[in-house]
Amino acid sequence: MVKKSLHHPPDLREIRERISGLSKNSPRKWGKMEVSQMMRHCSCVLQVPQQKLTLPPINRLFRMIGIATKKEMQLFNNGIPRNMPTFQKLIVNFECNFDEEQQNLLKTLDDYLIHFKNGRLPGQHVLFGKMEERDWGFLEYKHLDHHLKQFNV
Repeated sequence: MVKKSLHHPPDLREIRERISGLSKNSPRKWGKMEVSQMMRHCSCVLQVPQQKLTLPPINRLFRMIGIATKKEMQLFNNGIPRNMPTFQKLIVNFECNFDEEQQNLLKTLDDYLIHFKNGRLPGQHVLFGKMEERDWGFLEYKHLDHHLKQFNV
């Protein structure tokens, strides 16, 4: 089974095209975020492996759940369930400018790739535990895919 990753050029191209295919009026299928808020949220998540945004420590039980979730997603290549809870720092519940957020998300994606190509992705994630480059590429792809599906692209 082929697993998509931001580290594979065709998969990255697909994600970029889908981001570019969003519009101010893209309807959401679930959740509370508007499309511009979703793009800000995705930019924030991409800043974590760049170490531009630090997530707070979590308790041992949640970390165990996170590690198990990572392994399950990798084993079954499944997606992220709808309406999953997230870190408070990653919640975007304020007004955002669509055009600015779309350009920012594409730029943040470029910045993420620079970190990847320079071997600067961290070896740990607060929730998912030990991380290798392939884990980052896979999980970041899955996260973007989840939210792009949320807005029908």
